[in-house]
Amino acid sequence: MLAHILIIDDEKNYLLLLETLLSEDGYTITSLQDPELALDYLAETELDLVITDMKMPKLNGQDVLEHIKKHQPHIPVLIMTAYGSIDGAVQAMRCGAFDYISKPFSNDELKLSVDKAVRMSKARQQNRILRQSLEEYNGQNRIIGRSSAVRQILDMVNKVAPSSSNVLISGESGTGKELIAKSLHYNSNRKDGPFISFNCMAFNPGVLESELFGHEKGSFTGASGKKRGRFETADKGTLFLDEIGELSPELQVKLLRVLQERSFERVGGTTPIQVDIRLLAATNKNLQSEVEQGNFREDLFYRLNVVNIHMPPLRERGEDIPLLAFHFLNKFSAQNQKEIKGFTQEAMQALSAYNWPGNVRQLENIVERSVVLCQDNLVGYDDLPAELKEETAQFKSAADLLPTEIDLGDTLEKIEAALIRRALARCNFVQVKAAEMLGLSKSLLQYKLKKYNISGK
Repeated sequence: MLAHILIIDDEKNYLLLLETLLSEDGYTITSLQDPELALDYLAETELDLVITDMKMPKLNGQDVLEHIKKHQPHIPVLIMTAYGSIDGAVQAMRCGAFDYISKPFSNDELKLSVDKAVRMSKARQQNRILRQSLEEYNGQNRIIGRSSAVRQILDMVNKVAPSSSNVLISGESGTGKELIAKSLHYNSNRKDGPFISFNCMAFNPGVLESELFGHEKGSFTGASGKKRGRFETADKGTLFLDEIGELSPELQVKLLRVLQERSFERVGGTTPIQVDIRLLAATNKNLQSEVEQGNFREDLFYRLNVVNIHMPPLRERGEDIPLLAFHFLNKFSAQNQKEIKGFTQEAMQALSAYNWPGNVRQLENIVERSVVLCQDNLVGYDDLPAELKEETAQFKSAADLLPTEIDLGDTLEKIEAALIRRALARCNFVQVKAAEMLGLSKSLLQYKLKKYNISGK
């Protein structure tokens, strides 16, 4: 991947010489004579190396070095100094400069030092991204659940993770699609590379292309420096694009080209940039339906949908609710320095019976709220929000989420399945008791469990 180097020297001849020498090796070079302007440029642009003269008016090389070490310590600094100022260069090394080189210098010596500095800079960038990704991943548990649906998903992840195939993860918002993407990455051969997550709804269409593919200086109003996009940042790793169905037709075309050619140009650029990434995508839309309606490219859909993993809504994996609730309880009890041991039976029954339109994300938020309000060593019924307490409120909440035009038969079956799951949860999955609660025979309940693919344990 090309490196961007900033050179600072008040002598124009040296700037021209350095720019000529290093451009020959494929580096992108920015040259500035004014060190104060250089500091402004540093704040706006991603750089891999700064080469600065030691003796300059206004600010000297030591000042530049100290500024970089304070604000952007990951950027290596190479100091140039006249022969008579070696002591200053040695002091700069003690303050964190990568290396120094004396004027006049050998071209080979300069190029060798620059090559070492750029290699170190790239390694630091990759390590920083990887460390951030690992901290985020390790800060959350793996996919939690014992339901048959979760077991099937984990089996699929284990089979698919080692491959290089693109994966489309589908499911409602809040079901944990990003956790699946992280599991795929950290169980793959790319686990030592970066995991970059990007939500396509998080930016307005005007800046989305720049965020994904980067831009060159001056490519549009406000583009004061070069910027790498998510595709470059994810090189040698995994790029996860959430809400992929929100991409404009123009960006769909560009994404298709990247998947086909593994190269792209930054906004305003003409140089192809090669990338080695695995693409994972997620959507809460039915992309097949979007294709049929002309909103999503069919060829891109098939490129993305090599493997599909569907995350079921929480209401279809009710037996996982207690496990998830206790996981979030332990997490937020520790964060709030509380010693809360669990839930009262009444509180757990309310959690298990609720329809969870917001899925796992909603459950996490409600458990956090309950932990904050709890004044005992158990989360009680009164610590729960109102929408979980009244059965009529639950049905109203569910009804409000339904479209005005529905298939009544299909909807009633879904409601029946939800009621069966709730009864099982309230009876600790004892089928005889659940059948009595529902006014059914045990054999009829077992028939319905099979019909709706509900785990009875």
